[in-house]
Amino acid sequence: MPKDQIVDNTDLDFINKANILIEALPYIQRLWGKTIVIKYGGNAMVNEDLTRKILEDVTLLKYVGINPILVHGGGPEINAMLSRVGVKSEFHNGLRITDDATMEIVQMVLAGKLNKNIAAQIGTLGGKAIGLCGKDAGLIQVTKKPPLADGVDLGHVGDIIKVNTKLLNTLCADEYIPVISTVGVDAAGESYNINADTAASAIATALKAEKLIFLTDIDGVRSVPDDPKTLFPILTVEKARALIADGTISGGMIPKVNSCVDAIEKGVRRVHILNGTIPHPIILEIFTDRGIGTMFEKPKAAAQ
Repeated sequence: MPKDQIVDNTDLDFINKANILIEALPYIQRLWGKTIVIKYGGNAMVNEDLTRKILEDVTLLKYVGINPILVHGGGPEINAMLSRVGVKSEFHNGLRITDDATMEIVQMVLAGKLNKNIAAQIGTLGGKAIGLCGKDAGLIQVTKKPPLADGVDLGHVGDIIKVNTKLLNTLCADEYIPVISTVGVDAAGESYNINADTAASAIATALKAEKLIFLTDIDGVRSVPDDPKTLFPILTVEKARALIADGTISGGMIPKVNSCVDAIEKGVRRVHILNGTIPHPIILEIFTDRGIGTMFEKPKAAAQ
């Protein structure tokens, strides 16, 4: 193009797109061959268009040499099916009380409908996804959670004791994207419901993943819940604990933040809470200089 030719807006758009790709290059190089565990569920799953964009992100990660593992919940779908068949949903301290009838529905919805639909959608995008639940090849092995301190028995709710990392590493090495629903199995072959945040943290820890990403319906951790300007872009484990202790982090954010802290302390290098209700949140966090959400890390001295 002659030097004196005016660059029109279309040319500028192409240049901007090229700059975005170049910005992503060092992050792709740094993460090539590494494992990223992504937890997806709850209200972040209800919009089909946003779900597709998230699955596009996951598929792209695989195509640029990163190993994504998608762990999903499905609370709203489970609640809807329980209501449809006349089974009451009961919770205690944020955990679902899972009797025999509820466990049957949980397994049907998570390991059946949702899991296979997600795997199929990735397939339509050109990815090779394998839908799994924790009962496949002993992927997520559990024991029954004992009664809580207040005496409440949660029923078929499990504590994870082992993750079959060999299976996941084999699938990732063979170009597949594991898509995992959080139904675990005990030594007798019985099914157990597992909190999806807890399962994702345990899987990331067992694999010594480079990153663990929680996609939710909020921007991250805020000092004032309703004020986006108070978002914490970075939290150390010590700061996160202090925010729980002083009540800044409360309610349903406590178990999620505890899962983040637990994963960091057990060897996951970076943990993120991102807003899964915006388009392409994974790409925005991983491949841009600015990033989004809240990132958890060890203090610099401890990380070295």
